[in-house]
Amino acid sequence: MKKQRGFTLIELMIVVAVIGVLAGIAIPSYQEHVKKARRADAQGALMGLAQAMEKHFTVNGTYVGAGSDNNNTTGAPAIFPTEAPLDGGTKFYNLRITAADAVSYTLQAQPKNGQAGDGYLQLQSTGEKAWARAGGSTFASGDACWSKTCY
Repeated sequence: MKKQRGFTLIELMIVVAVIGVLAGIAIPSYQEHVKKARRADAQGALMGLAQAMEKHFTVNGTYVGAGSDNNNTTGAPAIFPTEAPLDGGTKFYNLRITAADAVSYTLQAQPKNGQAGDGYLQLQSTGEKAWARAGGSTFASGDACWSKTCY
C-alpha cells in the first residue's frame, strides 16, 4: 500500500490563521501610509497655491481676485488647480482660498473621497501651517501639525 501525501486540516488552519494575523497587522499600516502620502501631496499643492498667490500679488498688488467666490476673494482658486493631487485621476483634497484681502490670505486643503475625515490642512500668507482634527474646527498650528504630531 502506498503512503498518501498532503496537508492535514490542522496544518491548513494554522497557515490560514498566520496569514490572517499578518494581514491584520499589514493592511492598517499600509492604509495609514497611503493617507500620509496623500496628505503630503496636498501639502505640496498648498505650497504651489501659495506660490501662485504670491505671483498674483506681484502682478496685481493685491491678493483680491485670486478666488472664484465672494468678490473673487474666497472659494476655489481661479489662478491654480482646484483639487489635489494636481495630476492623476482620483482627487483627495479640494484646494480653497478661505480668506483673501489686499495684504494677506488663508488657504485650505479640504479632504474628500478616500481622505474624508482626515482634517483640514491650512496655510496662511505668513507661512504659518495648521491642521484641524477631523470633525473639529480648531486649528492647531506649527510645522509639526501638518504631520499630526502636535496632538
